[in-house]
Amino acid sequence: MSSELARDASGPEGGRVDVPLSGGATAPIDPAALRPVLDPTLEGSRTLPAEAYVSGEMLQWERRHFFEGSWVCVGRADDLGAPGDQMAVQVGTEGILLVRGKDGELRGYFNTCRHRGHELLACGESRNVNAIKCPYHAWVYGLDGSLKGAPRFGGVAGFDKGGYPLVDVRVREWMGWIFVNPDGEAPDLDAYLGNLDELIADWEPARTFVAARHEYVVKANWKTVVENYQECYHCPSIHPALCKVTPVDSGEYFQHTGAVIGGSMELMDFAETMSFTGESRGVNFRALNEKQRREVYYYGVFPNLLISLHPDYIMTHRLDPLAPGEVRIECSFLFPPEAKERSDFDPAYAWEFWDATNREDFAACESVFRGMTSSGYRQGPFAREEDEVHAFMHMIARGYVEGRITRAPEIDHAGPSGIAS
Repeated sequence: MSSELARDASGPEGGRVDVPLSGGATAPIDPAALRPVLDPTLEGSRTLPAEAYVSGEMLQWERRHFFEGSWVCVGRADDLGAPGDQMAVQVGTEGILLVRGKDGELRGYFNTCRHRGHELLACGESRNVNAIKCPYHAWVYGLDGSLKGAPRFGGVAGFDKGGYPLVDVRVREWMGWIFVNPDGEAPDLDAYLGNLDELIADWEPARTFVAARHEYVVKANWKTVVENYQECYHCPSIHPALCKVTPVDSGEYFQHTGAVIGGSMELMDFAETMSFTGESRGVNFRALNEKQRREVYYYGVFPNLLISLHPDYIMTHRLDPLAPGEVRIECSFLFPPEAKERSDFDPAYAWEFWDATNREDFAACESVFRGMTSSGYRQGPFAREEDEVHAFMHMIARGYVEGRITRAPEIDHAGPSGIAS
């Protein structure tokens, strides 16, 4: 993708030429506004136009193409840990019913009865029962999705229960998280995530337990939250506690082979982890090396999962866009099981620090969104510290053109700043 973009954006003598967007853009956005976003250099590129954030039509398009067309994280596998556990979620515009079968397998179905389309379970609700029963006309399905009972259909000529199973949805468990791909067209999850597996394997996320979980509703576009997460250019301005425990100009970017962007930051010499005092009330993950115990790693998995790896806990943000200027965010804190053996273990040292930091971030994101609604908003330039924001916006703009996203662009830190060509 990167080399194709370079050919589009530069002529044979290195001069600027138009990116051929007309006829290829599937998103309802002005193609001319995407051309500066798709410039492969940090210096020449510009931020996304306001309509990418404030337009209801754009959000509807993103729900169908970015969320339904990607692998979306919908929770933890422990949320459906026992046979018969069922949970209904919304992914893009689709309702999905997740079910843990009697065989222990996790399955996904479109949340619609094969009779008249009634929802099988209200979105956001969960239950544990040994069958799936539609509350409208009492059609009953097995946990494997097969139709088991249709009241008073015995006398209907030609009716065959075998012809009316629930419609499957792609679902995968990965390192303790549940991912869903509603349209069935995304690459295999392993290919979609690329080398993220090896980057986070030492934290053994599947072994962790959720010790705290908080929900926020932020009056901002979902992309502004992701963009804020990808840079610390803003940290000296709004994060006094964070700046005490980590040098804001530290760390490195990691090349990825999937739809992932992220890198690391170091801890101050005195700090064990990210907390108000730098002290930990937990236990370090058992497989980490010395370097990993002195750094924090931030990975954004497109479109809705942010994974922050600390020496002693994992913090995640899971985003659910509600409106162009509103996003629900579930923030979870995961710890290794050995933390429970510590007599003074208390996850508050982690979540209280990040609750304060989150609120600082979210207030900034809300202000950004309000500014984007102004007639004075213009597409802006990038600072050197915003190279990962540049990569994210480049990925979004290319997704607007191509109709879906399969991987993040490569950031070239060896040569001129910008997207590698």
